[in-house]
Amino acid sequence: MHYPFDTTGMAPEQINLFQETYEVLKTKFEIEPTGDIDFHLDNFEVFRGWTDVNTRSSFVIKNARSNCYILFIEAHKRITNFRSVPPTYDRFEYQVWALAYAKKDFGRVLIRPETLADKLIELVHPVELDFDDDKAFSDTFYVLVNDRWKADIAMDRNFRNIVMDMRHEDVVIEVIDHTLIIGYGKPTSPNASVQLADFVVRVASLC
Repeated sequence: MHYPFDTTGMAPEQINLFQETYEVLKTKFEIEPTGDIDFHLDNFEVFRGWTDVNTRSSFVIKNARSNCYILFIEAHKRITNFRSVPPTYDRFEYQVWALAYAKKDFGRVLIRPETLADKLIELVHPVELDFDDDKAFSDTFYVLVNDRWKADIAMDRNFRNIVMDMRHEDVVIEVIDHTLIIGYGKPTSPNASVQLADFVVRVASLC
């Protein structure tokens, strides 16, 4: 069988998950393979914990108003544990991420669900961007920025409403200037992947 992604080194269950995801996405969106595009994923903090990240396939969502993509990712980590045999081994994860190019410049922004630890840290070291007019959003999400002025303008009510609709304990969003990426940082179900695609389509349309 010919798959629309590189299957080299993947286990059958990993191949099946990517294939199911692709088929579900095809029923919901008009997607096409992009060919070889460098999305510069190594620039994103969300991938910093991995030794390297490779794109197994990428698909452009054609029915979006501007460019947005679904990425099938292989995340690789070299792990050293002297209690294991051998002490150094490779760990691979196969993840789905969605990427969009926004009209507004966000600067650098990291958004994830807020934890109790975040709330406690903020009491001592205020490092988070809060929105005084949107307490529900600020109570739900932890937002780190490098340019408060840019982020405050770019993260308007439309954008925050789209993010609120994605409430999930594992979701993470990062924006570098105009490039936004969203995912769960772990293997993702086909239905969750559809939610990621829907999110970037809405961002491309409204933001």
